[in-house]
Amino acid sequence: MPTGGGGGSRGPGRVGSESGSVGAAGAATRASPAPPSGGTDPRTERLAPGVVRSIFPDGFTVLTETMEGVRSLAAGVWIRQGTVHEPAPLRGISHLLEHMVFKGTGRRSARQIALEIEEVGGNLDAYTTHEHTAFTARVPADHTERALDVLCDMVFSPTLRARDLEPEREVVLEEIAGVEDSPDQLVFELHAPFLYGSHPYGAPILGTRTTASALTERDLRDLHRGAYRRSNAVFTAAGRVDHEALVESLLGRLPAEEPARSAAVDEPRTWGRGTRRVEREGGQQAHVVAAVPGVPYGHPLRYAAVLVETALGEGMSSRLFQRVREELGLAYTIYSFHAFYGRAGHAGAYLATRPETAEEAREAMLQELDVLAREGLRPQELASTREQLKGSAMLSLESPASRMHRLAGTALYGEPFRTMDELARLIDGITVDEAAEAAALFEPDRAAVLELAPA
Repeated sequence: MPTGGGGGSRGPGRVGSESGSVGAAGAATRASPAPPSGGTDPRTERLAPGVVRSIFPDGFTVLTETMEGVRSLAAGVWIRQGTVHEPAPLRGISHLLEHMVFKGTGRRSARQIALEIEEVGGNLDAYTTHEHTAFTARVPADHTERALDVLCDMVFSPTLRARDLEPEREVVLEEIAGVEDSPDQLVFELHAPFLYGSHPYGAPILGTRTTASALTERDLRDLHRGAYRRSNAVFTAAGRVDHEALVESLLGRLPAEEPARSAAVDEPRTWGRGTRRVEREGGQQAHVVAAVPGVPYGHPLRYAAVLVETALGEGMSSRLFQRVREELGLAYTIYSFHAFYGRAGHAGAYLATRPETAEEAREAMLQELDVLAREGLRPQELASTREQLKGSAMLSLESPASRMHRLAGTALYGEPFRTMDELARLIDGITVDEAAEAAALFEPDRAAVLELAPA
């Protein structure tokens, strides 16, 4: 439930705590595997040593990864429901419902939900994105059954009482106020509809003060009834886990049902571009976001795009950091970011600087985008960034929580599961031409540039 950043490396796209990466996000998307037809038994397959997937006829998918040497379990439920599925008048309802399921069930109060996990040293978390809502738990493996019971109970059987709605609505309004008071977050909220126009990928996950204030108990119940169904869910777990035992435990808690039907999401047809300046009262810095249309999860250039964006602005050795901060001294904070969705994507850069240096800093940032788009990556830069990506992926997959999230990505976006060795070979296989094609996406003339400045 806490507010967080990043639909990719950094930037907008998620309200929660998990952040994406090459390691966590997995490989380029294929079409989601079709569930077997007829019967009630799942199709179960071993994807790699220790990695097992079961797909049920109704679409319910369970993936587990056994990690030798760990004594904990990370488990989560992903519901295919997010901002892109919301009608405009109900904007923010997916996020509010995420909050409301923590308020109690027929068997547990809100305090009991938290206490049952925390009293064994574990933790519960949740987040909402444009395309799905997630609920996760981390516990010592001896308490696996407890974690499964709490997750299934709260996610699929919340009471959604009217008396809980008003306090939780106030919490969401506080979240919205927090974004409005944080210019480094607000600039992304303002930039998204500039880039995506009226498409829901540009809509705020939190909703607006107006829409959040108007949502009703009936709205929440209708959404839960339609979207929070086993057939619309993915369950993943990593750590000390037995796949067959976990599946059997879940089936005892989640009866089979008719498959849910999710509304299709259209591709964005138009994109914003040019420069826009927005003023706000207070503050000592200008915040600038420049982003270009990128590629969706399933695009063949996805990994090349990640590699190029990494060279552009990930870390102190990146082009943006070295040029804008180290050489010119125009910003303390500057970085690049990417976001991949099922039907679209974008990439860009962010910086914060004083108003008197904003124009110079913005132009320096755009010049780096221009050089990148025209010249691509130098051979040595391509080689070193490959190593950076492989190392980052390796480090990101050392925890059960990271592997749990990676498993979810394989199901949510139809990705083939790849071992670390396979992922490394994929990264090493990015060619100079592919990197040049991905770099060309950063052409500044394609960019939507928004500056949030003190009035």
